[in-house]
Amino acid sequence: MSSIESVLHECRKFQPHELFVKHATISGIDSYHALCASADSDYASFWGGFARKEIDWKKAFNHILDESNIPFYRWFYDGELNASYNCLDRHLAKSSNKTAIIFEADDGSVSKVTYHELYIRVCKFSNALKDMGISHGDRVIIYMPMSIEAVVAMQACARIGAIHSVVFGGFSAKSLHERITDVGAKTIICANYGVRGGKSVPLKATVDEALSLGGCESVNKVIVYQRINQDTPWSLDRDFWWHELVENASDYCEPVWVNSEHPLFILYTSGSTGKPKGVQHSTGGYLLGTIMSMKWVFDFKDEDIFWCTADVGWITGHSYVAYGPLAIGGTQVLFEGIPTYPDAGRFWQMIEKHKVSIFYTAPTAIRSLIKVGADFPGKYDLSSLRLLGTVGEPINPEAWMWYFQEIGKERCPIVDTWWQTETGAHMIAPLPGAVATKPGSCTLPLPGIIMDIVDEEGNHVEGVGGGLLVAKKPWPSMIRSIWGDPERFKKSYFPTELKGAYLAGDSAHRDEDGYYWIMGRIDDVLNVSGHRLGTMEIESALVANPLVAEAAVVGKPHEIKGESVIAYVVLKGLRPEGDEAKRIVAELREWVGKEIGPIAKPDEIRFGDNLPKTRSGKIMRRLLRSLAKGEEITSDISTLDNPSILEQLKQSVI
Repeated sequence: MSSIESVLHECRKFQPHELFVKHATISGIDSYHALCASADSDYASFWGGFARKEIDWKKAFNHILDESNIPFYRWFYDGELNASYNCLDRHLAKSSNKTAIIFEADDGSVSKVTYHELYIRVCKFSNALKDMGISHGDRVIIYMPMSIEAVVAMQACARIGAIHSVVFGGFSAKSLHERITDVGAKTIICANYGVRGGKSVPLKATVDEALSLGGCESVNKVIVYQRINQDTPWSLDRDFWWHELVENASDYCEPVWVNSEHPLFILYTSGSTGKPKGVQHSTGGYLLGTIMSMKWVFDFKDEDIFWCTADVGWITGHSYVAYGPLAIGGTQVLFEGIPTYPDAGRFWQMIEKHKVSIFYTAPTAIRSLIKVGADFPGKYDLSSLRLLGTVGEPINPEAWMWYFQEIGKERCPIVDTWWQTETGAHMIAPLPGAVATKPGSCTLPLPGIIMDIVDEEGNHVEGVGGGLLVAKKPWPSMIRSIWGDPERFKKSYFPTELKGAYLAGDSAHRDEDGYYWIMGRIDDVLNVSGHRLGTMEIESALVANPLVAEAAVVGKPHEIKGESVIAYVVLKGLRPEGDEAKRIVAELREWVGKEIGPIAKPDEIRFGDNLPKTRSGKIMRRLLRSLAKGEEITSDISTLDNPSILEQLKQSVI
């Protein structure tokens, strides 16, 4: 394999602000290097020390890492703990009255719960689950909107040793059915409706449809949270109202102490093709990963107000909503709605309202808000912010700069975080008081995370160069298996040609400073006339044009060049047509040629009012690849926020 080429020319570099460095948890680059050296000298003891310090164990562990059955690693495997205890009980002595969650509903109404109040809610619901016959090892599907109750449901499962599998509330009945049957769920916890953007979403009806598809005999109970007072389909012998179950439940529930390797949750990720994969995470190792990244990457302080905009249906909502902030005793904002309702100032208005100091969101949200409301941030007081973060995909440099200048006012570090459902917590990200940032780069691996770039045969790529991104050593928060399919786990993540390294599935480039640049999924690397190009860099070049708000690039087979470059572009203005569209296409092709080189010029440009995205903001690039090839789309598109956009994007200007 020829090395994957980096064609992005990005030279800007921003040192951590002196005042930030002074108060940072990890202060200065020497402190970062000292932690990395400590991990290099005794890898197991490095993680073992933090596990003993940061987690409350019922039974202390004596063994740190078991490598006897690679790749089925075990961490702290003779220790016992409870995740809910670590998120709630241990804070009660000192922080009982501290606000745990500030919840803002879609309509702007706000409710708050303290750690003591959240503890009581979790205990009562835990006892309700036990009364329903749920116990240690049972699997529970959670299909909920963003709400305090969603966090309560997850924490309650953890408290009694049940294994939760959260399904994003935007998934269809078919997708929900796949997950119910694969995990063998005993109970489903849902809401009667979700509320987003002023509209109600019938979640309970979707659950009923999923159960009607057959093969769900394992499910004997459905617990329903009444989000709004509206007619709800009902099965008298199977369905139960949440509020009725907890009404007389005891407000104390003894935690079930589980082995460190006990599965805390199973979260499904679809991958590029085929059956969804049930990513299985442990309790002890996963919890440690969320705690350390909250402290290292977010530099969390006791007085911070943290807001991660991710839904609990995704790994980001698990790690940085349901577990990480609570495990360190933090205060966080939880939001039910969408960033553009009632207008595109909603995020910024909420930051002002709740005095948010750490804000963590997706590049797609940032780019969308640039398109529909770039002037909105100036209307609000964002001075409470001290740290910004991005998650979900690489952020293009121009969106990074807008975020840095318009939202952070050039005083807030941006932590561009690379990680995955499978990694459980951050893997590569700048420690904000230690590492200088570069727009578009996730910078350096966290201490104790051993990353590398290799070729397709597992050989290390020396110095500056691109290839496959891998983790060379196991880490505590890593995936333990694919639920019910250990062979698929080994084949997907530990292929034999990589000699024991974890295959991330992303291509990456390492620059002269050792910084990592994520170039897209391996499937998204284009082979154009013998040049292997990452799609992210072409997308970044397009978005750097003043006319462009967002872009996605895919490849299409070409009989001469191998692959041709197809670009889907959303302009900041109206979608062009006719001669105007042809003029802008010519301008953008010329622009990319100057920014990168003639080899990267798009062969086709297609304009749309938007890109096909899930409700979480993820661009569905595999649908764009199908459109480029002229293939009929037969996969389930009900999870798209805007399925009608696909017809628009079929049309090529040239």
